[in-house]
Amino acid sequence: MENIQLFEHSTIRTAWDEEKEEWYFSIIDVIAVLTEVENPRRYWSDLKRKLKSEGAIQLYENIVQLKMKANDGKMRQTDVADTGQLLRIIQSIPSPKAEPFKAWLARVGSERIEETIDPELTIDRALETYLKKGYSREWIN
Repeated sequence: MENIQLFEHSTIRTAWDEEKEEWYFSIIDVIAVLTEVENPRRYWSDLKRKLKSEGAIQLYENIVQLKMKANDGKMRQTDVADTGQLLRIIQSIPSPKAEPFKAWLARVGSERIEETIDPELTIDRALETYLKKGYSREWIN
């Protein structure tokens, strides 16, 4: 199943993998949105080389290609990343538009470390999340 996601009025091609129950995102589309460079394919090529040289071999080797509709309407092989891979790639992009994602990742990482030290925080976070989603206290209990 293929979808288009909008981010700041720009399209990001996505695909849902039924078997893995996971979304995949076009890396080129994300790079285009976050960097606003003229040639996001070249940027991604250079970034892949940089990631590989920095030891992110596992990330580099696990990037897969899926056929996605290109601007010309044809289905073309496109490098895609799952959510975790995409967040790792975004960490490597020096761009003001990437900074909110990086700040969020740092906050979430810090919270997870705190929850490992004090597991009760996990329960508190889950309660807060369910309340924000509109579940009643009775349902949560």
